[in-house]
Amino acid sequence: MENFFSLLEKRVEDCSSLLCVGLDPHGADLNENSAAAAQDFCLNLVRQTAPYAAAFKPNAAFFEVFGAEGWLALRHVVESIAAESARLGSKIPVILDAKRGDISSTAQAYAQSAFESLGADCVTLNPYLGKDSIEPFTQNAEKGVFLLCKTSNPGAADLQDVTVNGAMPLYEHVARLAQQWNARGNIGLVVGATQLDALSRVRAAAPNLWFLSPGVGAQGAELSAALKRGLRKDGKGILLPVSRGISRAADPARAAAELRDQILNSTQN
Repeated sequence: MENFFSLLEKRVEDCSSLLCVGLDPHGADLNENSAAAAQDFCLNLVRQTAPYAAAFKPNAAFFEVFGAEGWLALRHVVESIAAESARLGSKIPVILDAKRGDISSTAQAYAQSAFESLGADCVTLNPYLGKDSIEPFTQNAEKGVFLLCKTSNPGAADLQDVTVNGAMPLYEHVARLAQQWNARGNIGLVVGATQLDALSRVRAAAPNLWFLSPGVGAQGAELSAALKRGLRKDGKGILLPVSRGISRAADPARAAAELRDQILNSTQN
């Protein structure tokens, strides 16, 4: 049985890309402050960038702000990605950036919402409630999760750098747990591309896992350095999400193509 990351690797091979296109319909970028405008914004990006995208990552918050209409718009965006996948003959995974985290029946409801109601293929999760909080999301091997490990925001160190067991930062402990929990091959880690030392430590702790590494573009991460620290030995294992660097470009398709090529060239140097 295939798992989420084997499906992702097929897409990576099909499009020769490690670029994850972020779908973040910021209010300032919309023609009007509405769910319909957010949907149109994302549909345009999907159409223009699909050939270069290893995955798409819609951020739930920018849709939830519009209430029920926003949730419906998000579902339409996910459906449009499925349609583009069919047109290209290559499935493009959808990673729902929702950072969920809860236990028991609540976690199960979140999983059903992401995977069944919306049709997402993967979701970002907060792992700090423990293994039982992520199990409802990992039961189906073809659905994946990225666990928050070492994030790129300034306050990340407040908790993630705390030393545990007198030996390692908490984020490294999370990485080691994720490696243990990955029985179905569908668990990855969020490790910011701006966190170069952490990328090295987490790659050593979890040599086989995929990373989702935001920070290239608006946050100023250096592409080649992040790839050097985060890539696996097989030249894969890291997705680089870019949102504003593509959506705010004069020609989003060209921006995505150039980013795809820059990433590809950096992996070969």
